[in-house]
Amino acid sequence: MAAAAVVLAAGCSPGGDSGDTVTAAGENGVGAQPTPPPPPPPTPTVSASPSPAPPLKDGTAVLVRCADMEDPYATVEIRNPNAREALLEVKTHFVDANGSPLLDTSNQVDVPAKDKVTYRVPAKFQYTDRIAHCEVEPVVRAVR
Repeated sequence: MAAAAVVLAAGCSPGGDSGDTVTAAGENGVGAQPTPPPPPPPTPTVSASPSPAPPLKDGTAVLVRCADMEDPYATVEIRNPNAREALLEVKTHFVDANGSPLLDTSNQVDVPAKDKVTYRVPAKFQYTDRIAHCEVEPVVRAVR
């Protein structure tokens, strides 16, 4: 007598509660290949974040020309030593003939990387007839 292969639905067990599953390959799993487990999910890769930019260095300022009645602007040359654009704060002081301060200003100026700009600092009109000289603080603070 020839043996016939029997196929049962998953979860059915022949002849009781033995728990054995019969497959097309044979009874009790003989000759059956187990189903491999699913592959593990891919491990996320951590990319290196770019290193933060180094802090900005302060720049320098030089007075080119003082304000007067004909041109009520002081002219200042501002230099940026940084490898990126910087907002630099320049402070200018307008002084009378006695050395007394007339007007103190603070201006923020964008300066390209490793470059210089010429900036005109306005003096208030009511002071221009009394300005004897101008002073610029030589170190300009890097704001951002």
